[in-house]
Amino acid sequence: MKKACYLLSLSLFLVFASHTAIAQNKPRLNHIARYVVDLKESTLFYHQVVGLDTIPEPFHDGRHTWFSLGTPGHLHIISGAKAKTPHDKNTHLCFSVPSINEFIANLKKYNVEFENWAGEKNTVTSRVDGVKQLYFKDPDGYWIEINDDNK
Repeated sequence: MKKACYLLSLSLFLVFASHTAIAQNKPRLNHIARYVVDLKESTLFYHQVVGLDTIPEPFHDGRHTWFSLGTPGHLHIISGAKAKTPHDKNTHLCFSVPSINEFIANLKKYNVEFENWAGEKNTVTSRVDGVKQLYFKDPDGYWIEINDDNK
C-alpha cells in the first residue's frame, strides 16, 4: 500500500511538473520595434503625447530609445529609416487609458489630430461592447489606438 501511494504521488508530481514546464515555455511579449526617421521627434512624441516612460537601453549609440509598456514588454524606437512610409490603420499599437477625455486633452495640447475608426476627425468610436476608442498617427505615420478597455 505504501508503495502504491508513493507511485501515485510520484506520478502526480511528474504530471504537475510537466504541465508547469509546458506552461512556462509559452511565448510572451518582449518588445515591439518601430523604425523611425527622426529619433528625437519620435522619442518626444511617445513620451509626451502617448505618456510612455523611457527605460535604459543597452546600445548607447544614439539610435535607440526604449519605453516601458508595463509588464511584460517594451517599445523600441530605432532611428535609421530613410523615409516615412504609409501604414494601414488595421496595423496599429493599442494602449488602454482610464480616461479617453483626459487623453484627448493631451492630444489637443500637442496639436495631434485624432479620428474614429471610420476616419471622422475629432470623433471617438464606441464599440459594440461599450469600449471607447480613437486613432492617431505617430510622426512616422504608424497608427496608434487609445481605448478605455480597462478590464
